[in-house]
Amino acid sequence: MKFFLVITFLFFTGSLIGWGIELIFRRFFSKNNPERKWINPGFLTGPYLPLYGFSLVILFLLSYIDVSFISNPHLQKAVLFALMALCITFFEFIAGMIFIVGMKIRLWDYSKNWGNIKGIVCPQFTFYWWLLSAIYYFLIHPKILEWLFWFTNHIEFSFVVGFFYGLLCADLTYSLHIMTRIRRFARENKVIVQLAELQQNIRLKNEENKEKLHFWLTMKSEKIPLLEYLRENMIKQF
Repeated sequence: MKFFLVITFLFFTGSLIGWGIELIFRRFFSKNNPERKWINPGFLTGPYLPLYGFSLVILFLLSYIDVSFISNPHLQKAVLFALMALCITFFEFIAGMIFIVGMKIRLWDYSKNWGNIKGIVCPQFTFYWWLLSAIYYFLIHPKILEWLFWFTNHIEFSFVVGFFYGLLCADLTYSLHIMTRIRRFARENKVIVQLAELQQNIRLKNEENKEKLHFWLTMKSEKIPLLEYLRENMIKQF
């Protein structure tokens, strides 16, 4: 029971932190956001990214791997961080493939990056995961242990975590309904929908039509139906 609570807390924490990281990245560094606007990342509406939640769980579990068979302490850490980065990259690849094959949606696109595999993973972002693994191990992991100690001694906070999962489930239901509509269109037209491009197109059209911009509801438009945006995106791809 205690282990289950720890995992749920880690997923909760990682999903929120990851959303913050992606929010900042897309605001200041993303090539898909030349206007440098605040963009809600991911396919869900709320402030959480499950990929980062799972990644934090992976980092936490792997941090306990014994690499003492390597005599050099610096090499120990380098190997551990490489293992962390590779495991997360593998998980990222599986998640990306599930959406591409199952939902006909590409959540992110690394196809222009050197050494990419199916545009889902690439050496550049694996290196970023390596750096994040080092940052996690030295700076975040000690804090995580403190948070977990506090959490297990303040079990009433589990209601907050439970509320988070309630919102997440409702969000998944809403978002998967939209994804199902996109998948139906993609299968009929034999295309893979680029989610970031679709969201950007909707945002730009909303601005052009002087519609209210929906930070949380990135697929919402008052005047133009989703199907029309999907057709426009398909034309751009070809």
